[in-house]
Amino acid sequence: MELRQLAYFVAVAEELSFTRASRRLHVVQSGVSSAIQGLERDLGAALFERDRRRVALTDAGTALLPEARATLAAAQAARDVVGQARGGLRGTVTIGTMQSTGALDLPGLLGRFHATHPAVQVQLRQAAAGSAGLASEVLSGSLDLAILSLPGPSPAGLTAWPVTEEPLLVVCPPGHPLASRHPLTLQRLAGEPFIDFPPGWGNRAVVDRAFTAAGRDRQVAFEVTGFGAAADLVRNGLGIAFMPAFEAVRTSGLAAVELSEPALTWRVCVAAPAHRRMPAAARAFLDELLRDLPRP
Repeated sequence: MELRQLAYFVAVAEELSFTRASRRLHVVQSGVSSAIQGLERDLGAALFERDRRRVALTDAGTALLPEARATLAAAQAARDVVGQARGGLRGTVTIGTMQSTGALDLPGLLGRFHATHPAVQVQLRQAAAGSAGLASEVLSGSLDLAILSLPGPSPAGLTAWPVTEEPLLVVCPPGHPLASRHPLTLQRLAGEPFIDFPPGWGNRAVVDRAFTAAGRDRQVAFEVTGFGAAADLVRNGLGIAFMPAFEAVRTSGLAAVELSEPALTWRVCVAAPAHRRMPAAARAFLDELLRDLPRP
């Protein structure tokens, strides 16, 4: 069994496609298939069920995946130690992020980190399934760190550090009755059509929990995955939306009103696995991020 085989296996398991895995690895597809077949022979078990339409992990493949990730992480840790001993931090850090990180200047942070550690390769992935998906990827080992929004306590297996927080504001057209209503309460909003983000997104979870706690239902007429799309729908009179203050003030031609009862807060944090050794490059990035945060 070789590390290369395990790396190819993890890539196929995460992509569930030999074609996408080969592109990600920059290896011809026949090379990936050959490596997987060799690994299956070594282990005496099929790792994937595959036909023309789909690739899926077998029970053996599912059992192997966390062990393969742990083995590759241990090998990377060994490389990191040698690299540091030779006078420079090397390696790769894979970071997941939401579409918006609020007041956190992520591009600026990435630029400073690259200037300090030019030999570290940073791989940035934007969430396709919101904060819930990011948390799951950190737990599975496919991400080293994630910048996400957790509306409640950290899920088991994650350690989270607070980064920033801001109120969620109600965004509506300037002529809307809500634009001039103060104080604005959750009960007053219950009959309005909403534009919101899909379940699993942090800001959606905050609002859903608030309405559930108040015993009120609401109608989500449109689900979008971008603040710009939400603003466009609001401008055209199709509903109202909750947005973090940082995004709400950047939307032109709309009114942004703070909810007075209850006040809703969008919290951004950075999460890492609680029980898995963090690669040196990931640790360095986390240290850089936390060092930039304003002190209380």
